Amino acid sequence: MYSDDMYAVCCYYAGNRNEADDIFQDGFIRIFEKINQYKGDGPLGAWMRRVFVNCALEKFRKESRMTLYPEVNDRMLEQEFEETDAIVNEKALMGFVAELPPRYRMVFNLYAIEGYSHQEISGIMEISEGTSKSNLARARKILQRKLIKNGFIRHKKVSSL
Repeated sequence: MYSDDMYAVCCYYAGNRNEADDIFQDGFIRIFEKINQYKGDGPLGAWMRRVFVNCALEKFRKESRMTLYPEVNDRMLEQEFEETDAIVNEKALMGFVAELPPRYRMVFNLYAIEGYSHQEISGIMEISEGTSKSNLARARKILQRKLIKNGFIRHKKVSSL
């Protein structure tokens, strides 16, 4: 019932199918171990999603200790790109997101998909807020280049990411 949705969550965070499969398996194991912690005060699917996201973050932390990059200045973070009318195919976009370096992919997903603030991301990933912001800016820049290169957009603004 929830497996397709939860596998999609795993794919958002994984760099490839093997990583997604590992997160998927770990997530269901964790759910079976912690099902008694589900209190029923929210949708089961939302609770399960949180478990899978946490598994992805845990895998990320275990596999690579992040190298902190120098903070970028505010001008770089506030850089605007030109407007676009193109509609990006979600599957293609998720494919591009999966190709991001792990630290950028995690920040992008937590911010753009899960809706976390930079303050929350800094606590989850054990990085500074500035690093969270710069990783998001770099992720957006990489995605922008990929979208332009692959003909999804013609201009230089990706306002919806």
